[in-house]
Amino acid sequence: MLAGALAGALLVGALFLVLAKSDPLTAYGVLFSGPFSSQFGFTETLVRATPLLLVGLGIIISFRSGIINIGGEGQILMGAVAAAAVALALPGVPALIALPLVFLSGALAGAFWGGIAGWLKARLQVNEILSTVMLNQIAAQIYLFLIRGFLIDPQEVAYGTGVPQTALLPDGLWLERLIPGSRLHTGFLLAVALAVVVYIFLWKTPIGFRLRAVGAGPEASRYAGISVSLYTVLAMALAGGMAGMAGAVEVAGLHHRALEDISAGYGFSGIVAALFGRLHPIGAIPASILMGALILGADMMQRAVNVPAAIVIAIQGLIILFVVSSDILLRKPEYLNRLKKRFFPMKGGAQSNG
Repeated sequence: MLAGALAGALLVGALFLVLAKSDPLTAYGVLFSGPFSSQFGFTETLVRATPLLLVGLGIIISFRSGIINIGGEGQILMGAVAAAAVALALPGVPALIALPLVFLSGALAGAFWGGIAGWLKARLQVNEILSTVMLNQIAAQIYLFLIRGFLIDPQEVAYGTGVPQTALLPDGLWLERLIPGSRLHTGFLLAVALAVVVYIFLWKTPIGFRLRAVGAGPEASRYAGISVSLYTVLAMALAGGMAGMAGAVEVAGLHHRALEDISAGYGFSGIVAALFGRLHPIGAIPASILMGALILGADMMQRAVNVPAAIVIAIQGLIILFVVSSDILLRKPEYLNRLKKRFFPMKGGAQSNG
């Protein structure tokens, strides 16, 4: 059904392309072939897949625990600014010591931000969708306040340009490039390794079992002696920690500083990657690569056939909408049955009921 959802989204998107006087076949040809037609396209796909995979792993943890985390954007930002602040505060410290601290600070900042929504859900029964969306906005304002104020690059102040970004991280804290001449860095390998760790954690440890049990049946879990409130907060903290790690990896591996728009929508696209991977950590690896290819292909499509940026954003939104909807129908078939009864009622149903 996920493949059908993707096809449906692209079909609707084709109508938008026709209205924009663009050739859908040419546009989609670039969309799907561009990311894999050269070394640049392939490496850039993996660059985009890295934060998608990390965010997706957090989404898997929260969704498997029965919580819908829409707060990846804010958690990425908090992780990025915390990682940059720690990195800049440790000049001259050996990378062997400083780099783990940078990643740890990013993960902890994201975990704290995600844990807030978890605590609100567990203690006050605040809907996690609303709380995480609002926390995204708060995080964005805090992030901009810091990179425009306390953490702004001193050179920006000296030159009077005032670009909201931090100073460059020390060279020793930059992640190594996997392929010379490309932007692909070792953060991708870290993300893949964490996918394996998350799989082992969720399916091979008692804590992971309790998290999945709470997601499958909170009342039964409570009856079995599992603290649903505790594991709700833990699930959101772990999800936020993964998103915060994505922010730290973007800072240390790609941009080498915290700058405006560092997230690039990965907090939302990571949800789609997780759903494409059927909410399984290992499945999220190829799913994130596919989503990264779609994002890169959309950028290439915009330049190749002169598609307006609004159309590209609309197609990406359609993909997210269709994939999420199809996953809901797969997991809750009663919704699909209701739609079938509404739009395709059985003939003679009225007579039989009479």
